[in-house]
Amino acid sequence: MQYDLAIVGAGILGLAHACEAQSRGLKTIVFETHARCTAASVRNFGFVTISGQRPGTTWSRARHSRDTWARLAAEAQIPVQHHGAWILCRRPEAVAVARAFLQTPEGQGCTLHGPGEFAALTQKNPKLGALALHNALGLLHSPLELRVESPSALPRLVLWLRGKGVRMETHCGVERVEQDRIHTTKGIYTARQTVLCTGAQLHGIAGRAWHGQPIDLCTLQMVRLEAQDGFQLPGAVLSDESLARYPGWTCLPECQPLQYRLKAEAPHLLENGIHFIAVQDADGSIVAGDSHRYGDAEFIGSRADIEAMILELAGKTLNLRQLRVRERWTGVYPRHPAHDALIYRLDDTTTAVLVTSGTGASTAFGIARDTLDTILA
Repeated sequence: MQYDLAIVGAGILGLAHACEAQSRGLKTIVFETHARCTAASVRNFGFVTISGQRPGTTWSRARHSRDTWARLAAEAQIPVQHHGAWILCRRPEAVAVARAFLQTPEGQGCTLHGPGEFAALTQKNPKLGALALHNALGLLHSPLELRVESPSALPRLVLWLRGKGVRMETHCGVERVEQDRIHTTKGIYTARQTVLCTGAQLHGIAGRAWHGQPIDLCTLQMVRLEAQDGFQLPGAVLSDESLARYPGWTCLPECQPLQYRLKAEAPHLLENGIHFIAVQDADGSIVAGDSHRYGDAEFIGSRADIEAMILELAGKTLNLRQLRVRERWTGVYPRHPAHDALIYRLDDTTTAVLVTSGTGASTAFGIARDTLDTILA
């Protein structure tokens, strides 16, 4: 049987390509080495973020992905745990960045609230009581984001794809691709086009696409925190260190004073790429992180000092009565210093695609759209 499209890898990027192919009526097969995705796509926040994305292509891809997630969540019965993002600005320099962001096209629809508004805002939205507003000089709100639980969302997406006629071959390694022939551990398949979405496996079948590129690996640490009964986040929550990290904010001239201040008062956070994000699972637990360490290989094991820094920020950002860690883990993703994603045409039938910014959950559906526009043109 010949397929229109073969996809190697069933992380969010591979599944996004399968969803895009299905929407275009393409006969599609997906190959996954494991029983299910076990890599970066399920070791993250499941936070589909718009604000903070690099203006231009990445931001546009994120908006498209967010809309696609919203549609598929309804169709595939994927619960959306919460909407929107709240950024707690503890420093005046962060408030200045937030004000400047509101004046950009990407900031339209977002709002900035001062301390004088916190009481009325909390009365209107009691979930804001979960935030340590006594530490804040401002509160930036973006209504655009949504959040799913990746470890359960991806399997539901796989089931939905199967129901739409997409063939999923798990426990199936792909050894090589020769034009329209895909050689796997289960035999040879044929497809008119093949897309390689192999993630952090930079030296496998997609290796020649990335050879010579300045790509390294980012290792991150995350934790799951217990929350007291009744504790509810109003959406995703970020600390103001995030404003000094993400390109949608660091591109603003107003971000430089914030970065200078962080270098002076919190160099340990910058050295380990630490800022704070918290999201909430259906069972009430809080997924929190994270850190960023770069190298030519994944760092093995979690560092206690990094976890302590994350928990310190949790204490400054959330009104949790205690910081009890239920679970901890690491993740890894590729990083390119100049590009958020790469689409590389190996030949007239094979294309390698790589997210190089840790934004797969946020941008994968937009990348998939652009990939298929390219290979089907």
